[in-house]
Amino acid sequence: MPPILLHLLPASLYAGLCAWFWRGCVLRQKAEPRQGMSSRERLVLLVALLAHGLALHEALFPGQEMRFGFGVAISLMVWLAICFYWVETLYTRLEGLHALAMPAGAVASLIPAFFPGQHILANAGSPAFRAHFIVAMLAYSLFTLAALHAMLMAVAERRLHNARLTRTMVNLPPLLTMEALLFRLISIAFVLLTLTLASGVVFSESLFGTAFRVDHKTVFAMISWLLFGALLFGRRVWGWRGRVALRWTLAGFIALMLAYIGSRFVIEVLLHRAG
Repeated sequence: MPPILLHLLPASLYAGLCAWFWRGCVLRQKAEPRQGMSSRERLVLLVALLAHGLALHEALFPGQEMRFGFGVAISLMVWLAICFYWVETLYTRLEGLHALAMPAGAVASLIPAFFPGQHILANAGSPAFRAHFIVAMLAYSLFTLAALHAMLMAVAERRLHNARLTRTMVNLPPLLTMEALLFRLISIAFVLLTLTLASGVVFSESLFGTAFRVDHKTVFAMISWLLFGALLFGRRVWGWRGRVALRWTLAGFIALMLAYIGSRFVIEVLLHRAG
């Protein structure tokens, strides 16, 4: 199959589902109860996810190499979000998120076709490195989704209190349902981040060719791990929620951003100027 078709197939399926869901949303009267996703709709979405996953695999592993870029990263993050959404629809009503998930999937599945990964990763022949890299990207992507989800909750809560809800906001799931989703996202991402840090420490020499050393990326990643661990502990022991959960989620996400993409800039530029 030509590479462009690998991306067009999931994009077309996502777009078709988007049009179908929006049609149902427009035709549904306000007094009518929301209907759960049908088995046929769920099957079509699963086919779209499988096609999207295959396109991502071909973009990441063209031949014997392992390539990476921002287009693949964005597509991977959205793919994970819709995978999580699909699983959650098996036992939770999330119809209000159709308007966000399907268009994002259609766009994200096409991005790697126009912005393919140009960076060839060293040590990609090592299965340990591939596993470490994939787990790290999964953790980063899920934490990014958690941060975006927390901000969506904050906007919805503020509009609800101010009685300024748009049609999209009205169709969102209840805030308690969205909060439960948020903490499931964070819990899964926390486990993946723990595995990332542990594999980096235990297999540092075989993965990167050098013994483990503490640098700025490790420090920020550990800070993020501690912040999210404290959030989950606070949730379990003291029932943290609402704005408290939002602040801790964003703080942990910022630390993770600094660990992966911003730490070198902060340390080498900002701190140098401050000195």
